[in-house]
Amino acid sequence: MPTPAHRPDRRLFLHRFAQFAALGAAGSAVMPALASRPDARTLAFDHTHTGERLSLVYAVGDRYVDDALGALNHFMRDHYTGDVGVMDPQLFDLLHRVKNELGTANSFQVISGYRCPQTNATLKATRGGGVAKRSLHMDGKAIDVRLPGVPLGDLRDAALSLRQGGVGYYPRDQFVHLDTGRVRHW
Repeated sequence: MPTPAHRPDRRLFLHRFAQFAALGAAGSAVMPALASRPDARTLAFDHTHTGERLSLVYAVGDRYVDDALGALNHFMRDHYTGDVGVMDPQLFDLLHRVKNELGTANSFQVISGYRCPQTNATLKATRGGGVAKRSLHMDGKAIDVRLPGVPLGDLRDAALSLRQGGVGYYPRDQFVHLDTGRVRHW
């Protein structure tokens, strides 16, 4: 729960919302052109806590799309505090590879992306040890997701087969943790 000192300022929120709305309006004309390129990498997300949806081209060839990365950083913000971190673009590459491995165009459901240190400490203290003290979520290198229409075990297995980072399997909570850290699983 955000404290008053950590609650985002309403004016700042409205200003940022207007910026992203303008980005969306400007980007909507460019998006079809980028999406039609054979080397375009796209992702789509639904955030389970904010209700927001995002679908975009985040990279073309070997170049990331700066505006798309900015939109992704905002979308993956700490949903408890509103703090925006910088997400590792390689995490999006990992999600893209997983999606291709599974042969699906479905949107990922995001449970958690970026997590500020305060939120991480609070979750660690209240979740009975299920949160790492030095979580890669705090570095923008981890995400907790599920993929509608894909059994959770298949999502885990696809990520494991890529050997691109950490994979955590949480069937009780219905998500898979993916990160760009060292290769490991739990």
